Amino acid sequence: MIIDISNRKALVTGATSGIGFASAKGLLEAGADVYINGRNQDKLMVALKRLGITDLSKGILADVGTAEGCRTLIEKLPQVDILINNAGIFSPMPILEIDDDEWLKFININFMSGVRLTRHYIAQMQQTGWGRVIFVSSESAIQVPPEMVHYAVTKTAQLTLARGFAEAVKNSNVTVNSILPGPTMSEGVQKFVREMVPDQSVPLEEAGRIFIRNERSTSLLGRMASAEEVANLIVYLSSDRASATTGTAVRVDGGVLRGVI
Repeated sequence: MIIDISNRKALVTGATSGIGFASAKGLLEAGADVYINGRNQDKLMVALKRLGITDLSKGILADVGTAEGCRTLIEKLPQVDILINNAGIFSPMPILEIDDDEWLKFININFMSGVRLTRHYIAQMQQTGWGRVIFVSSESAIQVPPEMVHYAVTKTAQLTLARGFAEAVKNSNVTVNSILPGPTMSEGVQKFVREMVPDQSVPLEEAGRIFIRNERSTSLLGRMASAEEVANLIVYLSSDRASATTGTAVRVDGGVLRGVI
């Protein structure tokens, strides 16, 4: 299958590393005109260089976890054809220790960023008659991890949000979907794995397998996915090839979720 996304403008939030970076790379390789977003100027410049993007205006510095940051991003890039709502944070913390500020931080970054950006971009997608919106959720939206319930809550909320936006733009050739990645060996997850498997003598890849065996034992893959494997699904859903897929959550979880649908 050849995926050609030429002549489409794409925005990936939280794109300086991990699934976001891999998605930006995959979209570029498929021909899209890609803009990336991040909160750190230095990391943003490094990501542009790694992607081979010489136009520095295609790296937009903005904290999409705030209303002001979303406004800044929209002002600099008022129209896109493809929106990848990838920006997000996670960290293990017992639920009884999560205070109000921590809850609000997770909600603002993981959930409200997608609300604000999608609300703007989807309106002009309707006007142009084509668009793709993808929320990078998680298998944690379905199978709540006891070590980070606040993260799971925001990921479950994304599924409802994506479905609501999809229904709002029916019959428009604009699709809205979520994806459900399982444990993925991104840069952030590497640190998380080291916290869960602290023995530094264990190679990272093996530590990932130990984490899967101990904490995600239902996995059929038996290992962590790569960011590129998850990005492959995002690129497909961003294309014309996925024109009949909308309003749904698509799994790329390595079989962690035991449900058949």
